[in-house]
Amino acid sequence: MSEDHAHGVNTPLDWIRIAISLFLLIFSIVIVMALIATGNTKIASDVHPAAAAVILWVCIIWMSMVEGGQCSMVGLPPINPALYKESHPKTWQICQWGHKGDNLDRYLMGRQFMVIFINFTISLAGAPLAGAEVLGLPQWIISIFLESGIAMVLTNVIIGQLTSQVNASHCMLDYINNHFMTFTYWVAALIEVTGVMHTSYLIRYMCYWGAGKPVESNEPPRDGIQNLWFWGRVVWSLGILGFALAVTLSALFDGKTALWPGVPEVVGLILFFVLMCVVGLLEGMQIAFFAVAKLPKSERGDAPIALRTCECLFKNGGRNLPGFMCGRQMTVTLCFFIIARVTTIQVGEGEENIFGVSNTFQNFFNTGFLGAIITTILGSISWQLVASSFPIAFLSNPIVYVFLQLALALEATGICAAAWFLALIQKKVMGFQYDEVYVGTPEERAAKNLADDPDALNRLDMGTNLEFHAPGAKVDQKYIDLVASNFSTQRKNILNNISDLRNEIKIAETEDQKAVFQEALKLEIYALKKLNSDETTSMRDLNKMKDDLELVEEGKPSQ
Repeated sequence: MSEDHAHGVNTPLDWIRIAISLFLLIFSIVIVMALIATGNTKIASDVHPAAAAVILWVCIIWMSMVEGGQCSMVGLPPINPALYKESHPKTWQICQWGHKGDNLDRYLMGRQFMVIFINFTISLAGAPLAGAEVLGLPQWIISIFLESGIAMVLTNVIIGQLTSQVNASHCMLDYINNHFMTFTYWVAALIEVTGVMHTSYLIRYMCYWGAGKPVESNEPPRDGIQNLWFWGRVVWSLGILGFALAVTLSALFDGKTALWPGVPEVVGLILFFVLMCVVGLLEGMQIAFFAVAKLPKSERGDAPIALRTCECLFKNGGRNLPGFMCGRQMTVTLCFFIIARVTTIQVGEGEENIFGVSNTFQNFFNTGFLGAIITTILGSISWQLVASSFPIAFLSNPIVYVFLQLALALEATGICAAAWFLALIQKKVMGFQYDEVYVGTPEERAAKNLADDPDALNRLDMGTNLEFHAPGAKVDQKYIDLVASNFSTQRKNILNNISDLRNEIKIAETEDQKAVFQEALKLEIYALKKLNSDETTSMRDLNKMKDDLELVEEGKPSQ
C-alpha cells in the first residue's frame, strides 16, 4: 500500500499551497471565534458565546467521525470480517450491525441527514449576524470571509471533512475502531428508523419503476406487518416534508428568516431552490462518477458529453477524481451554509408565530430542523438515488461537465491543501495504520481463501468511499508484479510469524512467557510496517522511472 493519500505534501509547490491554505484556515478560525466571543452569531447571541464555541467544535469533531465513518463503512464490506475480528473488535462489531441486510443503506440515509443537520448547527453557532463587525477588519475582508460564509466553510471542510476523508479512505479499520463511531452509527440508525427520511425510499422505488428495473434488496420480501410499518413511515415522511416546506416558505415570504436584509423574498426563494439543485447535482455527480468508474470505456455510453466527462475525470490515472471530490466538498458546504441562512426561521418574542403555533413549536421551528429535512430529501438523497439508477444518463447532462470543471478549478487553487498536512498529523498522533498492515493485500487475502467479495457493494445506492490517489500512480501490471513478488513473500512470512505468536500468547502459562511473546509480536508488527514502507518507496521509484522513460520516448527531458 502506497502513501498515495499524502501526495499533496511532496513537492515545493505542494508546500507553498499548504502554507497559503493554513494561513487562510488559521485566519478563518480566528475571526469565527472572535465573532462568537463578541456575541455576533445566532447561538452566541441567543444563548451564550461559550455555548456557541462548544457547540461549534463538538459539531466539527463529530463531523469528522461522520465523514470518516462513511469511508470506512462503505469500503469494508468486501473484506472478510474474520480477518480483523481480533485486531479491531469495535470495528468488527460495528460492521456486524452495519453490513447486515440493507443496514448499510439505512445507515447512509441517516448519516446524510446528520451531515446536513450538523452543517446547519455549525452555521447557527459560527455564521455572522447581519451587520456583524469583528476585530476592526475592513468591510471588504468581512464581505469575503464572513458574509460569503468562506471562513466557516474553510474551518468546517478542512478540519471536519477532508482531513478525516483522507485518512479514513486508507485506514478504515483504525478510524472506526472506537465507541465514538459506535455512538455515531446508532444515532444515524435511529434517525432512519424514525421514518423522517422515508420519502427518499419512495423516490428510490420510483427510479426503479421508471427504469423498468426490479427493486433490489439484500433482505427477503416484507410481510404484511412489515409493509404496513414501512409504508406508514413513507406517508409520515411525506407529511413532514410538506409541512416543512409550508412553514419555511411562509416564513420566507413573511420576512422571518435569516435572509440578508434588503434581499427580496422572491430572490431568496429562487436562491433556495437554485442552491438545492446545485447541491443535488453535485451529490448525484459523485454517485454517478463512482458508478461509471467500475465500468470499462465500452460501457460508458455513446453520448458525447458523457464520454467527454469520463475522459476528463479518469485521464492520467484518474487524478481528477479526488480533485473533483475536494472541489465538490467545498461547493456543497458553501451552498449548505447559504441555504441555512435562507431557511433558518427567526421569530422573536412578541412577534406573531408561523401559522399561530405555540411558542414551544415556534422555538422548534427556529432551530433550522425543518430546513435540514427539506435539503436532505430534495437536495441530496433524491439526486443520489436518481444518479445511482441512471449514471450514464446523468453524465449526459452538459451541466455536469460544467460543474466538473468548476470543482476542479476550485481544488486547483489549493485552498484546501491544508487538509493533506493535517491528515499526516492526525495519522501520526492517532497511530493510524494502513488496512493492509492488518489484513494484507487483496492478493494475500485471496491466497488464504479469504478473498474479497466483489459483489458486496453492487446494491449500494448511497455514499462513496473516497480514494485519494497520487497523480500518475497507476502503473502497468508487469511493473507491479516485478516489485510485488519479492515483498509478497516477505510479508507472508511475517504474517505467519504474527499468527503463531498470537497463538502462543493465548496459551502462555505464565505472565512472563506472555510478556516475551508480546514483545516478539511488537517486533514482528514493526517489521511488517517497515516492509510496507520499503515497498512504498520502491513503487514510488518505479513510477518515477516509468515516467522518465515515457518522457524520453516522447523526446522530452526526464524530470
